[in-house]
Amino acid sequence: MKTIDDLLKEGQVAGKRVFVRADLNVPLDGTIITDDGRIRAVLPTIAKLADAGAKVIVASHLGRPKGAPDPQFSLAPAASRLGELLGKDVAFATDTVGESARSTVAGLSDGQVAVLENLRFNPGETSKDDAERGAFADQLAALADVYVGDGFGAVHRKHASVYDLPARLPHAAGGLIAAEVGVLKQLTEDVKRPYAVVLGGAKVSDKLGVIDHLLEKADRILIGGGMAYTFLKAQGHEVGTSLLQEDQIPAVQAYLQRAEERGVEFVLPVDVLIATEFPDLKTKAPANPSAVAADAIPADQEGLDIGPEARKLYASKLADAATVFWNGPMGVFEHPDYAEGTRAVAQALIDSPAFTVVGGGDSAAAVRILGFDENAFGHISTGGGASLEYLEGKTLPGLAALED
Repeated sequence: MKTIDDLLKEGQVAGKRVFVRADLNVPLDGTIITDDGRIRAVLPTIAKLADAGAKVIVASHLGRPKGAPDPQFSLAPAASRLGELLGKDVAFATDTVGESARSTVAGLSDGQVAVLENLRFNPGETSKDDAERGAFADQLAALADVYVGDGFGAVHRKHASVYDLPARLPHAAGGLIAAEVGVLKQLTEDVKRPYAVVLGGAKVSDKLGVIDHLLEKADRILIGGGMAYTFLKAQGHEVGTSLLQEDQIPAVQAYLQRAEERGVEFVLPVDVLIATEFPDLKTKAPANPSAVAADAIPADQEGLDIGPEARKLYASKLADAATVFWNGPMGVFEHPDYAEGTRAVAQALIDSPAFTVVGGGDSAAAVRILGFDENAFGHISTGGGASLEYLEGKTLPGLAALED
């Protein structure tokens, strides 16, 4: 896979229009960006190209608009923040391939940067019809001379700007994608052991594929978050009104059996924090949770975080690891009364001598929201879904498209 550094060595960017497929899919509160981590992650690639004299065209998706312009999903706030971080003006096109995009790109001088409006405002970006997707890719290709893929959070999508466009232009991977792939190879090839995996989040169904694959790779798997209650139910425990996927219980039981047969240690919460109702995440009003043993959840109570004994247990299981991958919070970390399980796992990763990887998504958001130093971790991924699919052994369309 050719990288941006190869392009620079070959002198292929100076004076050229370079299309950078970034991932600027940042969380917004109205027009306020609440976490600019993804913008900062692609910043080195954009700055490197601009410094080399490229005319940089940055494109991304944001949210899930329905193939038409929708002001709540505009990339204008991201473009503004990118300009602040670069310390220079960033032009903004109010469409993707229309008059504004064409004139904005035409007006760029060497070293200048522009951002196109949300790619998903055009139905061709996400179309499952190859011809429609290809037609949109043709229009995007007309804006540029070179393609740099650096939106790792989107490489598992077969979308026009991710999959079809690289075939139409000389292409290379940006610094972020190169780094992400390098890290993921450390989690799949010649892994240093013990290899511990921490999986959380709401749904077991979102993690079945990666659990299946990791049963062949990991030494121990720690389960938390809402998905833990399906595992506890599979063991025959009462889980009250906790989040539960009844239809996944047979699959979970099969995984527990396979883990035992293969000698993979499955670690489930020994206690949990419970409440009669879900906490108010807007007001953050005190919830006053209580801790109970994981096999003693009352029928009218809901588990919302791992408990204090589980935190100690999980920290002990990570203390001697040589490699740790973490994806998914341990509880409702957005509320301070249910953030301690997630905080404990993050701190355990920091305290561990292991090579630690935070697998994007809510885990990466939690690290920042809870105030941890991002540099204290080995790597924080920008793509939770892409990371999980890579670890499942799947071929990611956006990475395949960057191969020569």
